[in-house]
Amino acid sequence: MNLIDRRIVITGAGRDFGRALAHHFAGLGAEVFLAARTLEAAERTRAELLDRGHEKVHAFACDLTDPAAIRAFAKAVAQCTDRVDVLVNNGARWLEGPDLLSASDEDVADTLASGGTGTILVTKNLLPLLLASDRPDVVTMVSICGVPGAHHPRAHEAYYAAKHAQRGFTEALSHRLRPQGVRVISLFPPDFDSSRDPLSPEWSATPRGAHDPLAAQSVIDCISFAIQQPRDCYINAFHFEAMSTSATTTSASG
Repeated sequence: MNLIDRRIVITGAGRDFGRALAHHFAGLGAEVFLAARTLEAAERTRAELLDRGHEKVHAFACDLTDPAAIRAFAKAVAQCTDRVDVLVNNGARWLEGPDLLSASDEDVADTLASGGTGTILVTKNLLPLLLASDRPDVVTMVSICGVPGAHHPRAHEAYYAAKHAQRGFTEALSHRLRPQGVRVISLFPPDFDSSRDPLSPEWSATPRGAHDPLAAQSVIDCISFAIQQPRDCYINAFHFEAMSTSATTTSASG
């Protein structure tokens, strides 16, 4: 597999799963555009990739709760490239809480803005660059919390709301953009282990047996598989069955 000549934007790329995606895609030859809430976080990931010999790496600040910051990010990307082949909507805030009263108003608003509004506005502002590609894909990391009827023992109600917003948006977007050749791919994983460093030996030694928690590597494999299919193959969504509740959530923004 290789992604040579693909140009991939990743939000939430400053840490955890977004950082692992950046290393994976760059390792397959893609040109990667890394966004994180702060430029410093994106630059840290960029520096790691440069140290490993990947030259086609760009870093940007993009606060998903701030529409002006999202517009500035999209404008900056457009100054670097005339197209985007893959957008990975990975950034979104995780909010834990046993009940509605456990989170502040500010935390609720931030969670809804980053996961819901932020996903919509990033996609909207990058859509002209996606439409300039001959193989555009929009990949969104939703969550099992975006599946109707699903329950998470630790997720706050605002997190459910943000993830249901993402699901509704991607379903409508898929229907409307399919005639223009844009594939919209959503992933609905349970908690999965994103704690392992992709640069460490333990990354390749992650247990991936039938009774192990879902591994970040398996989720990455699904994304890679979907975006490398011929254009007649439209994988709309990946749904996963949770085998364990001991994994680490990956829903924090980068």
